[in-house]
Amino acid sequence: MREYETTFIIQPEISDEGREAMLQKLDALIEKQGAVRLAIDDVGKRKLAYEIQKFQKGHYYTLQYLDRGPVVKELERTLRLEESVLRFLTVMVNEEVTDIEGRKAAAAEEERLRKQRAAERAAREAEEERAREQAEREARAAASAAPFANAVDPDDVESEEEPEEDEE
Repeated sequence: MREYETTFIIQPEISDEGREAMLQKLDALIEKQGAVRLAIDDVGKRKLAYEIQKFQKGHYYTLQYLDRGPVVKELERTLRLEESVLRFLTVMVNEEVTDIEGRKAAAAEEERLRKQRAAERAAREAEEERAREQAEREARAAASAAPFANAVDPDDVESEEEPEEDEE
């Protein structure tokens, strides 16, 4: 069997349910053709190098699978017909995979690590967002207090009139 990797970009505005439905459709196609799905990597939304169909961002996925070859043609046909797919690319990663069970186990471990890193990244981004919101609140509070910081108390103002001199 050969190992393939298909990377595809879908429109960023597609809902989570729509993306999940597409992934299930691809999984069903792979299973129907007798191929073995190893992993799917949700890379996330990224800025595109150039505009595609008036989109400047896209949601990237990488699908890894084992097959003898026929599933590639059918998978690419499905991606080509799917309106929400902006681009796709399939490459052969390994021409001859002899230990299929070993490769499945390695892919499962890689996917577990990816999910763990994604969870850590999400937690880190959430913390950064909270810190950014806190800084914005503090900046707004400082800005609203600023007009009063330079205010002058009328009792502290000395008269600008010059003192009268005695005429002699």
